[in-house]
Amino acid sequence: MLMRMIYDDSLAQAAYLIGCQKTGEAIIIDPERDIDRYIELAEKEGVSIIAASETHIHADFLSGVREFCEQTDAKAYLSDEGGEDWNYLWVKETDSKGQPYNHQLVKDGDVIMIGNIQIKIMHTPGHTPEHICFEITDKGCEADSPMGIVTGDFVFVGDVGRPDLLESAAGMVGMMEPSARKLGESLRKFYDQPDYLQLWPGHGAGSACGKALGAVPSTTVGYERRFNVPFKEAEDAEEFVRSILSGQPEPPYYFARMKHDNRSGPMVLGALPAPVSYASDLIPAGAAIIDTRPWDTFRVGHLAGSYSIVLDQYFSTVAGAFIEPEQQIVLIVEACAIEEAVRMLVRIGLDKVVGWVDPESISRVQGLEKTNEVDVAAVHAKNDAMILDVRNASEYEEGHIPGATNVAYLQLSKRLGEVPKGSPIYVHCRSGFRSARAVSYLNEHGFNATNVAGGFLAWEEAGHPVER
Repeated sequence: MLMRMIYDDSLAQAAYLIGCQKTGEAIIIDPERDIDRYIELAEKEGVSIIAASETHIHADFLSGVREFCEQTDAKAYLSDEGGEDWNYLWVKETDSKGQPYNHQLVKDGDVIMIGNIQIKIMHTPGHTPEHICFEITDKGCEADSPMGIVTGDFVFVGDVGRPDLLESAAGMVGMMEPSARKLGESLRKFYDQPDYLQLWPGHGAGSACGKALGAVPSTTVGYERRFNVPFKEAEDAEEFVRSILSGQPEPPYYFARMKHDNRSGPMVLGALPAPVSYASDLIPAGAAIIDTRPWDTFRVGHLAGSYSIVLDQYFSTVAGAFIEPEQQIVLIVEACAIEEAVRMLVRIGLDKVVGWVDPESISRVQGLEKTNEVDVAAVHAKNDAMILDVRNASEYEEGHIPGATNVAYLQLSKRLGEVPKGSPIYVHCRSGFRSARAVSYLNEHGFNATNVAGGFLAWEEAGHPVER
């Protein structure tokens, strides 16, 4: 048996290539849209991807299963659980050639054979109603028990999938508590799995699909049974519901769009966008400019219309929260990082990447805009200052600057009406990382925002008052 994890650091997302080396056949589970890298890996390993599947209708990235059906002969295996409201819609249509999609809908207990590899479907609702896991048994070595299970957003290392996203991200009022109860039921059924069973989760630390995910790539049922707090808390149904719904970070604004698009069918990507080189004065009017330079470089001089979004592990998430898919995008980025940035954007449906600008050229532009930044002492001296705290609500509740308004920075685009306009706003987060991005977004939308260097940590260290 062949098993390879393909990990996307920017979204803390894992896809799995599982194959039978004897027959040369493989399946890809939870792929992202830019499928060429999975195909290249399979070729390197001497297998061909004949099937594509996913654990659920994702909210944090666009699925690549439809892309596999369009670009290859792979067959799609998709969940038929959860009821009619959770059926995949795109498989009922025809592909770009006018042919029906090659697919099979699967339910709990169904078995898929990839060569000599047996994949048994396990329905595990709670994170979403249609969520399934994949129990893997290597029949090629005559194993009569599974080796491991691809758990998607059901069980992580140190955490479990959050059951609140259908309400907090997709706006489905009243779904949060019933989903939490269903997740608890799924976990209690899962207790019967053997300790040795390996767990291969869909996300690691940094994902917005949980609140305490570990950074270790895999685990076992036995280990999680002993040390995974929410996994253990599920034994008490009421306590589990209270605990799992508390302290969840606000989901990024774009999650609702991902959920809709993945059910309806992501637009077929085909080749990656190929942005052209622009001079800074020839950028198309109205384009969203993503400036990937360091914050201290950005704030002393940037092009009008720019967002400060550093090319790091949060790049995709921030871009998805700030920019709409219909907008043209121009990157200020090093030439060697263009492809990386483009891939990170198309994975969340930002496909209109039309151009890029050499960062070195920005310093030679006349009339650059500047962004204000002050320390906490300057904010404390202004007793009537309007303060915007862009941390998560749970962080705000644990302690905040008196009188501060709280709007999580990844929710700004849909909650701008809550931000006071007309007067200077001092924006802070925990240390200054999130607030820097928020300030660039706010100023582009007509606010007078100043970043607070050092954030809430610096405020506390200076001994200034805190409300709890």
